[in-house]
Amino acid sequence: MNNNDVNIKEKIKERYGKIAVFGNSDSCCTPYSECCGSEENQGVSAMQSIEAIGYNPAELASIPQSSILGVGCGNPTKFAHIQGGDVVVDLGSGAGIDVFLAANIVKDNGKVIGVDMTDKMLEKARHNAEKFNYKNVEFRHGDIEKRIPVEDNSADVVISNCVINLTSNKVNTFKEIHRILKPNGVGKMVISDLVTSKEMNEHSVNAEDWCSCIDGALTKENYLKSTREAGFTNIEVLDEKPYIEMGNSDDGRKISSLVVKATK
Repeated sequence: MNNNDVNIKEKIKERYGKIAVFGNSDSCCTPYSECCGSEENQGVSAMQSIEAIGYNPAELASIPQSSILGVGCGNPTKFAHIQGGDVVVDLGSGAGIDVFLAANIVKDNGKVIGVDMTDKMLEKARHNAEKFNYKNVEFRHGDIEKRIPVEDNSADVVISNCVINLTSNKVNTFKEIHRILKPNGVGKMVISDLVTSKEMNEHSVNAEDWCSCIDGALTKENYLKSTREAGFTNIEVLDEKPYIEMGNSDDGRKISSLVVKATK
């Protein structure tokens, strides 16, 4: 990891730590984000943004409202077909929105593990789990492109929402996902993420835009190539939508959101 990667990682921790405390005032990873200051209002103010990217209001009403920060670019649980009893791992779990949604599906005989590298997010998620008596969830600290803190061949489903584009080494991240999934076509990943029409070269990368899920994005072709290099098969794009345009239409970058499914 070079110095620029370290700087970007520290910026990510700083930015998302602030979001955990104050809400998503910087429109991180969603073009519709709003913010109101109190913890109780953060979920309410973020509701419009996450409904716009595919979350069901009735399902959202069933989870801790302070876990809803309006950070994301899709709804991986919508496409993951999670079953009762599954072991689910959510990468970049933040305040826990997708963890709690999955926990309501897997029930008491299943388990959901959230992994995040931002201490303030983990603190908020663990507070939500304790306050609302979620016994089937656990939140672990981890850097997902180095090592996901989950045992080999143990997860039925891995989900993630607009997080892998924040990593510097996507192939390593996908290799880690491949490692923890159950083998023989049982384990699957369903990832919501952003891709770009034109990648940034390393000398043009802006740390703030990387933190906003923009400058770290790969092209769709390179994103899918990274999953194949990690060993995944049966790779499908389940959903694809325009997200945002950077610059003018002639020489700017078009950012799209994808939902990608693959099995081990």
